[in-house]
Amino acid sequence: MPEGPEIETEKLHEEIEEEFEREGSPFLKRIALSTALIAALAAVAALQAGATANEALMRKTEATRLQAEASDQWAYYQAKGVKISVAEAAGTSWLAIGREPPPEYAERQKRYATEQAEIEKKAREKEKERDEKSEEADHLLHRHHGFAQTVALFQVSIALGAVAALTRNRPVWIGSLLLGTAAILLFAMTLIR
Repeated sequence: MPEGPEIETEKLHEEIEEEFEREGSPFLKRIALSTALIAALAAVAALQAGATANEALMRKTEATRLQAEASDQWAYYQAKGVKISVAEAAGTSWLAIGREPPPEYAERQKRYATEQAEIEKKAREKEKERDEKSEEADHLLHRHHGFAQTVALFQVSIALGAVAALTRNRPVWIGSLLLGTAAILLFAMTLIR
């Protein structure tokens, strides 16, 4: 005599799995498709983040180069100022002994002062260019942060999609879609800026 009712458990198990696959398969396909689309958008956002950061670094490098050029101009400006002082001191020496200084001292002072004014103009132009490049870099870095945040949201959305696929949990998948949508909106807003 059998100890319990005899049920074809193998056949029942197969039927349950078939039913589960029929129910789960379209759901898993939707999860896979949405996650793949989100991953593609994440890749584009990551490329934008990298490109924006690189461009910002290039602008900062240009600003640094322009600062060095401006500093060189200011050093040259100071050298001309020293030459003016030397010419003035030489002229004063002549006056101290009661004689009129040679006219070349006054001519040098005038020439050096004119050159100094031109050098100052160049230095200020370099500083203005430096400030513009630095401001552009700051703007690009701000955009980079937006793209980086977008990538982070996309990554969390992808992770939730994977969890939803593994657990076949619809609310988790909806959370993944909502987070992916938020990332798409942030990406669009960052692109527009």
